[in-house]
Amino acid sequence: MTTAIRSEFDQGIALTPHPDEPGRYDGELGAGWQIGGGVNGGLLLAVAGHALSLAHTARPESAGHADPVSISGYYLSAATPGPATVRTEVIRTGRSLSTGTAALSQDGVERLRVVATHGDLAAQDGEVRTTAVPPQLPPPEQCIGVEHAPRELLTQAALLERFDLRLDPATVGWALGQPSGTGRIQGWFRLADGRAPDPLLLLLAADALPPVTFDLGMPGWAPTVELTVHLRARPADGWLRLVHATRNLAGGYFEEDAEVWDESGRLVAQSRQLAKAPRPA
Repeated sequence: MTTAIRSEFDQGIALTPHPDEPGRYDGELGAGWQIGGGVNGGLLLAVAGHALSLAHTARPESAGHADPVSISGYYLSAATPGPATVRTEVIRTGRSLSTGTAALSQDGVERLRVVATHGDLAAQDGEVRTTAVPPQLPPPEQCIGVEHAPRELLTQAALLERFDLRLDPATVGWALGQPSGTGRIQGWFRLADGRAPDPLLLLLAADALPPVTFDLGMPGWAPTVELTVHLRARPADGWLRLVHATRNLAGGYFEEDAEVWDESGRLVAQSRQLAKAPRPA
């Protein structure tokens, strides 16, 4: 009999309920999810979202509310590889939605504070009215894979080895020293180990591309201050199409808006984050 191999993502967000403290979950942040000086913000948001999913499903009145619908994370300090604790509190339970908070900490130092509303995305499928259109991308085999990324980027972003990321050639001029200055990066995304996308993976996908400041000619780590993700539907299996863009960099901060489209051409997640601009080299 063969044993199924668990995805690196599932290992990265794995949590164990604490036997003596209700609402507490313990996990381990892996070194493979680092970018720049800390663990990727999208992975941290997925850990916190997972903890709240477990907290809701442990309660009979909110057992069907396993999917994050809207989640906002405030990044208080850089998370590092090693043990982590998430303490959750369910604030409100309703018929279709439940709201809670989560605090992710390491050695007593809080790294991330989250407020999130969970529900059942499968039950929300219905009429769709949108003027949004998916990005027009060349086929994945005609896009630029991680293996072509600049060496300095790979040394700063161990998490790229977990991704099968194919960037649109039209938005990677920065890798050749020719940024467009428009502040837009887009491409295809899936996990390298083939794990199918789900709502928790969408939280990672919303923060998976290189910072859009690369396309402004500003390479370097861009630490997230706040990240909000709205999940609109459960994604279909297959590739995800990601678009990250910014329209305003001022006072040392920039916003980064993201859209996540699934294989069926549906907009399944939207996000906005505020981040610090990279420091000049």
